Amino acid sequence: MFLYNLTLQQSTAINQAAIGNFAGTKQQEILVARNNVLELLRPDPSTGKVHTLLSHQVFGIIRSIVPFRLTGASKDYIVVGSDSGKIVILEYNPEKNVFDRVHEETFGKSGCRRIVPGQYLAADPKGRAVMIGAVEKQKLVYILNRDSATKLTISSPLEAHKSHTLVHDIVGADVGFENPVFACIEVDYSDADQDPTGEAFQNAEKVLTYYELDLGLNHVVRKWSDTIDTRANKLIAVPGGTDGPSGVLVCSEDYITWKHQDHPAVRIPIPRRPDPLQPSPTGNGDDVDTGRGIIIVSSVMHKLKKGFFILVQSEDGDVFKITMEYTAGADGTIGGVQNMRIKYFDTIPVAVSMCLLKTGFLFVAGEFGNHYLYQIENLGDDDEDQMEYQSAELPQGEEAEDVLVYFNPRGLRNLAPVDELESVAPLIDAKILNLAEDDSPQIYALCGRGSRSTFRMLRHGLEVSEMAVSELPGNPNAVWTVKADKKQEYDNFIIVSFVDATLVLSIGETVEEVTDTGFLNSTPTLAVAQLGDDALVQVYPRGIRHIRSDRRVSEWKTPGNKTIVRAACNQRQVVIALSGGELVYFELDPSGQLNEYQDRKEFAAPITALSIGPIPEGRQRSSFLAVGCEDNTVRVVSLDPDTCLQSLGMQAVSYTPVSLTIAQMMDTGTSVGTLYLMIGLQSGLLVRTTLDSITGTLSDTRLRLLGSRPVKLFNITIQGAPAVLALSSRPWLSFTYQSRSKLIPLSCTMLEYGSSFCSEQCPEGIVAIESNNLHILTVEKLSNVFNHSVIPLKYTPRRFVLHPQSNHFAIIESEHNTWCPSDKARKLEEKAKQMDDGDGLLLEELPPDQFGLPRAESGKWASCIRIINPRDSETTQLIELDDNEAAFSISTCVFNGQSGETFLIVGTASNVTMSPRTCTGGSLHTYKFIENGTQVELLHKTPIDGIPYAVCAFQGRLLVGMGKTLRIYDAGKKKLLRKCENKQFPNNILTLHTQGDRIVVGDVQESVHYASYRHFDNRIVIFADDTIPRWITTTTMLDYDTVVGGDKFGNIFVNRLAAETSEEVDDDPTGNKLVYEKGYLQGAPHKVEHAAEFFIGETLTSITKTVMVPGGREIVVYTTLLGTIGCLIPFQSKEDVDFFQTLEMHLRGKAPPLCGRDHLSYRSYYVPVRNVIDGDMCEQFNSLPNEVKRSIAEELDREVHEISKKLEDVRNRVAF
Repeated sequence: MFLYNLTLQQSTAINQAAIGNFAGTKQQEILVARNNVLELLRPDPSTGKVHTLLSHQVFGIIRSIVPFRLTGASKDYIVVGSDSGKIVILEYNPEKNVFDRVHEETFGKSGCRRIVPGQYLAADPKGRAVMIGAVEKQKLVYILNRDSATKLTISSPLEAHKSHTLVHDIVGADVGFENPVFACIEVDYSDADQDPTGEAFQNAEKVLTYYELDLGLNHVVRKWSDTIDTRANKLIAVPGGTDGPSGVLVCSEDYITWKHQDHPAVRIPIPRRPDPLQPSPTGNGDDVDTGRGIIIVSSVMHKLKKGFFILVQSEDGDVFKITMEYTAGADGTIGGVQNMRIKYFDTIPVAVSMCLLKTGFLFVAGEFGNHYLYQIENLGDDDEDQMEYQSAELPQGEEAEDVLVYFNPRGLRNLAPVDELESVAPLIDAKILNLAEDDSPQIYALCGRGSRSTFRMLRHGLEVSEMAVSELPGNPNAVWTVKADKKQEYDNFIIVSFVDATLVLSIGETVEEVTDTGFLNSTPTLAVAQLGDDALVQVYPRGIRHIRSDRRVSEWKTPGNKTIVRAACNQRQVVIALSGGELVYFELDPSGQLNEYQDRKEFAAPITALSIGPIPEGRQRSSFLAVGCEDNTVRVVSLDPDTCLQSLGMQAVSYTPVSLTIAQMMDTGTSVGTLYLMIGLQSGLLVRTTLDSITGTLSDTRLRLLGSRPVKLFNITIQGAPAVLALSSRPWLSFTYQSRSKLIPLSCTMLEYGSSFCSEQCPEGIVAIESNNLHILTVEKLSNVFNHSVIPLKYTPRRFVLHPQSNHFAIIESEHNTWCPSDKARKLEEKAKQMDDGDGLLLEELPPDQFGLPRAESGKWASCIRIINPRDSETTQLIELDDNEAAFSISTCVFNGQSGETFLIVGTASNVTMSPRTCTGGSLHTYKFIENGTQVELLHKTPIDGIPYAVCAFQGRLLVGMGKTLRIYDAGKKKLLRKCENKQFPNNILTLHTQGDRIVVGDVQESVHYASYRHFDNRIVIFADDTIPRWITTTTMLDYDTVVGGDKFGNIFVNRLAAETSEEVDDDPTGNKLVYEKGYLQGAPHKVEHAAEFFIGETLTSITKTVMVPGGREIVVYTTLLGTIGCLIPFQSKEDVDFFQTLEMHLRGKAPPLCGRDHLSYRSYYVPVRNVIDGDMCEQFNSLPNEVKRSIAEELDREVHEISKKLEDVRNRVAF
């Protein structure tokens, strides 16, 4: 078995974000790291939409990124700390749209290790040095400079190691142009290591340390050290030099402290949320708030013309604005901080990083769920409702008593959301089903955490925004847009053709009908175009109408009783096909007159489609015309004056061509694109063939099935580049994205005809018709392969199941550390009694969608069961579980003797603590579906003695996995009845699958176990297990003997039971052999074989065997916690395996991963890679420089286009 791994959607979670001028222009870009992908985003200042410029898979884990700018330069470099044991400096090349590696310095072993640097990165604000640090002991400083050719240079590493020291954070302190200083939070554990009593551990001190890089002596010294709060977790650099007081803000629990050498510390408390569910200050001044402390998780500093401010965010999502007052001497020297102010700003989702752009946008990379771009509408200085707290008015010093300060929560006031980047992370569970009965199945996924959780339906297709839709007086058959003048930026007219009339609409503030344009209204139209500088042409069945700018009209009438059946035009040429297969060619002369070419060309078969190529820049005409005929051929005809109407090439196709287009696609990475001839066939196939721009010959033909209806093709523009709209039973868009050709469906209704549309309100749109409606659409996010339909949930979703009869989903949601409804009601009652009437603290709960769920202590749970109708995106029933009970597993089951009715089984447990894993009791709730599956009603509860993590239907009974026990239950009148059990599993059963009498059990720590149920003595016997301990998160059965699974470290594996073992187990008539067989290696008597191993790099959450495209083969689709959706495709021939293995090997050598990680060792992180070829690596072939492509192709004894075609085919045949 050989598999081919492909990513269908890259990780949507962001673990690092940084801002800088990476392209060297004034416009700022946002660089984000998505685990193993580097992505460059550019927010459009005019529309506020975020566009992806470049996305690059680095085949390594990105641990830290920091932008870096040499003094006086205008361009930022990118320093990356990864698991490669190397520091890598990258530069963004906007011409080629790639990241170029400038430097790569090795300093240690690969992998994420405690003492190998890479976890922390800090750059000197003046761009002279960078420090890269490990979690423990090692810190290295590199001096960066430029040589005489202004190229970036990097020094040898200077060590700043300190053994027995843990580092919590590193920042580059701003000290102006003095020697660079790096600030670290450190803990020395050498005493704690030696002390067996644990007293030294309790007394261990956290210190803030300044490391100074002496540029004169070229070494690093510990300059200054000071003890800080033991709960300190984060440092924020404060502007220095002439911009501010320098130093750092030390963020600890409940407090933020400014510290700097030779200056007294200034401390300010972090304002808290008044929580009605926590005890509050009593009337006599005693403070009984026992709530947890607040810590700062992200921050951003922004310099203004005078001064600066810092936004910090707490782990609840509350953002505070910090400003400082400091003294400035007459000579410009700035003293210490005199006063610090903190004020509530707004509450937004918790961020891993916040980036503030000079254009007034705040980019928030969410820790969970979607990422947002906000517009800062107000700096919050005039907000009278919020208290501003000052350090000058509060007690200072180490011994000062604790102070609690509060703010008033409210909706967004200073920030306004302008764009949202869809993120499915954390993706907890997914199923792939075709409930909408589309061409391809949908992915139904449980995503998010807490009150921002969602149930999502992902459809393959680009998201389309509908700008306008209007009804037309009848069913049109075609639509075009034209400019009245070549120099104009926007379109002037929309021309709509009906069976017997033509409607002309003018585009302005509104779209309205006009009649004085020179167009003939009483006839249908075949083609419309803008000719020359300021003329228009209309082709209709009886002739051609040439309309000048002064409304003078020239007409050409068809000879005799012939009619025009097809037409094609560009800015200087018009070609028409007459009935009977005759071709007539017209060209615009320099005086603006449309002249017919003296010869006509006759074709043997009737002409069904025509297309003229675009006019190349600086040329008079397009050299090529494509003609499709009823005899299933497409010919390319020359339009050059010397060889006019001569045939240059022919393409035979399998069905009648109904539509043709010649398009120049920018897929070479250079300013010269590739000329393609696209052919839409009657059968729903799209044929794309490369057209040689010099000779007109056709080569490299590729096919793609788009739907069941004939394919119509239209040239449009997307993001400034040519694209093709292909309409079949579903609309598709062929475009180039990051120099690669893409063909993706649009998520909208079936369209019949389309054209590009450009107006002031909608600079890049599509105008299309569907029955009697005119739609104006835009496609903005080309990076999103899936279109999301979202249903918000109340708590973190855990598992879900489909009710097959009604196609409704049942979802269980459970939230740890929050109050269940009865506890919440009791707490609010107590608070109401405790409060005096005049005590103005708020008593109602804050809206959870903005402020999150109220936090409770560990061991408190809130949970619910939800029934969802996915077709209407609505919740039909919500059942809250009370008394600290939480749901952990769910399944449907058809019990024997219950007349085939489907029941819903939910496994719950009460008072669960996670570590150690205990509960006061579990239960199995049995529900019956009523009201056509839209509701459920409780039949009975069955008490059990553990947490049921897995339930599964098994031969008309129920299998339950709880802890180490696997048990079989049958239906009873008042509860489920225990029938059989096995307590020999190692730790905790997490997944269950069955086929026949075989049960495959996934253990949380010990991989998969094969067991068999024996009917005659009612026993479950384990007969095979794995030799590798795996921390299973998800499994699925591929066939009777094969299991594919994923673990929490990011490995995917295929285990197979040997055929002879499988037969031996099934053919054992007495069953005694199984029972008395001797265990092997302290486990089961048989061991599974490892068929495939591969490292993905993200915790796997679901694996499904499915078909993704109509007519495709079965593949394995997996999802990960961070939102990656990928697939494993089985190879069908040894020849393909050899080809892709050789290609992968050459790419490893010729195009090594960007961040210096060895590709083979990355894919073999925990277990050596086995029988899996990395398709993501193979697809990097398309983005390589041409000379590298050619050298690889020579090694493989193939042409470059053959390799590209093979890569495209392997993806398109089974996925997208």
